[in-house]
Amino acid sequence: MSRILDGIDCPADVKKLTSGELKELASEIREEIISTVSLNGGHLAPSLGTVELTLALYYVFDFPTDKLIWDVGHQAYAHKIITDRRNRFHTLRKKNGISGFPRRDESPYDAFGVGHASTSISAALGMALARDMQGGSNEVVAVIGDGALTGGEAFEGLNNAGDMHTHMIVVLNDNEMSIDKNVGAMSEYLSRLRVTPGYHRAKKDIRGFLRGMPRIGEKMARTAVAIKDAARAAIVPGRLFEEFGFKYVGPLDGHNIDQMIDFFREVRNVDGPVLVHVHTKKGKGYKPAEKHPGKFHGIGKFDVATGECAKSTGAPKYTKVFSDALIELAKENRNIAAITAAMPSGTGLDAFRKVYPDRFFDVGIAEEHAVTLAAGMAAEGIHPVVALYSTFSQRAYDQLLHDVCLQNLPVTLCLDRAGLVGADGPTHHGVFDLSFLREMPNMTVMAPKDENELRGMLKLAISMNSPAAVRYPRGAAIGVAIEPGFSDIEIGKAEVLKEQTIADVAILSIGTMTQNVKRAAEILEEDGFKCSVVNLRFAKPIDIQAVCHFAKNSRLLVTCEENVLAGGVGSAVCEVLADRHIETQVLRFGVPDQFIEHGTRDELWEICGLLPEQIAECTKEYLLSMEETESGEGKA
Repeated sequence: MSRILDGIDCPADVKKLTSGELKELASEIREEIISTVSLNGGHLAPSLGTVELTLALYYVFDFPTDKLIWDVGHQAYAHKIITDRRNRFHTLRKKNGISGFPRRDESPYDAFGVGHASTSISAALGMALARDMQGGSNEVVAVIGDGALTGGEAFEGLNNAGDMHTHMIVVLNDNEMSIDKNVGAMSEYLSRLRVTPGYHRAKKDIRGFLRGMPRIGEKMARTAVAIKDAARAAIVPGRLFEEFGFKYVGPLDGHNIDQMIDFFREVRNVDGPVLVHVHTKKGKGYKPAEKHPGKFHGIGKFDVATGECAKSTGAPKYTKVFSDALIELAKENRNIAAITAAMPSGTGLDAFRKVYPDRFFDVGIAEEHAVTLAAGMAAEGIHPVVALYSTFSQRAYDQLLHDVCLQNLPVTLCLDRAGLVGADGPTHHGVFDLSFLREMPNMTVMAPKDENELRGMLKLAISMNSPAAVRYPRGAAIGVAIEPGFSDIEIGKAEVLKEQTIADVAILSIGTMTQNVKRAAEILEEDGFKCSVVNLRFAKPIDIQAVCHFAKNSRLLVTCEENVLAGGVGSAVCEVLADRHIETQVLRFGVPDQFIEHGTRDELWEICGLLPEQIAECTKEYLLSMEETESGEGKA
């Protein structure tokens, strides 16, 4: 039996369907999403929750002439399937396949590239203003989740859009979750909104009743309008959005396609900005995801029948190593507090929250606030540990520089998912932190090679009376036996793993790359080259003594990092040598000056030339070219 989905080659095909066919299509799209994500991993629960919303939007609007901007993009899989990617959806998040997020270079239906939260309203307003300047008449629609609405940029966009009075539509997809359960005043406010869905229907009925009364009806209706503002403040939860200058509609049932189609048709004709509030269920249509929406927000491969993920074996994840260590340290130090931005489970702080609930703070999707909140706590004698994904810490650059480092406050920044993260792609790779943190005065920046070093670095950071950052990768650690207690690490002191008196090459690495360069050195030694290997540990302060020593006792200095080459550890090494007039050849390995696509971690290492075999081969070629040059100079 053929599926309706098989006949959907473009959005125009959606407009031809009956109400019953739209509902059947929604079911088929869910099956397609579940099947693909079970094999590839991805953002399952949010995308299952927006299937009917997506179909209603495409039924009413004329995308891509009209513009549709998704916030974050976690919920856009149905959008991808019904546009021009149905036949490629099986390649989701695979190397050379379609991205897990909307991308302008992937499809004309992806009006704006996303991946970080709270950007859609600002982008949509920009498109609406550009339309007005060019004399256009197309619609601009932003879809933002209630979790993303906690981000400050969303409120900046709302404020400006209400002030500009230009026509645009914001759809608030309210599913009561971001990744973990939403927190804060906005979440509570939206909860109240959900229990008053009958307001707009009642208002319409009352107005019609008044106008229907002989002679006095119209006058009474006008009088009601005159007093509605005072009454509305008490009975209309949407008042907040109306204060921003938006006309508020909702809450609507986000799984009732017919109702949404009716309302979307109406709001096309409304002047100024409109906010349509829809209530959806995260994980809709797949029981395991409905029951555990947080687990299925972003998930790896799983069994569709049971909802169970493959059991991980071997080494613990770095996230858990960090979490366990922080709980241990907090037992001895009552001044330790933990802060995260809507990611308690992703950063491992959910375990800390269970043990120390009064010392845990989830601020919602608000990294800037999280860092300045930490600065305020540190100014009053608390030592806050702020746990963020590396890619999201970029949003708090100014707060780190101005509020933490300028005042030299003891705040520890723990950056999970540092380096190349895999299938989430360029919006989520944490490959810039070493560079932008290294330039901040008073900041100490370190990266561990294994579990025990992470524990030692966390202890060191918390013991310091100044800002410090520890970055570590996604996924499983190395698998070394975790030692009791915490190792002592000296600030700015490298670890020499192997030293030759006179080496052909000294390889200086940091963090995740230490294991790769150890293997690369073994390959080089098999080819007859003498290698020294150094674990730098610190990007700042870098071990100047070690850099100079190995530069003077090696023919070639190699640096290796899972960070962009621009401004990273390799740059720091070159700066040390240049400032001290040491003329030593330097070969740097790292992430090139480009955005790296999605794929497995090994595939991305290969793209960047960071596999052990690639490091060894490139180093060998460089050494041989040096020999040829030296030989030629000798003959001359």
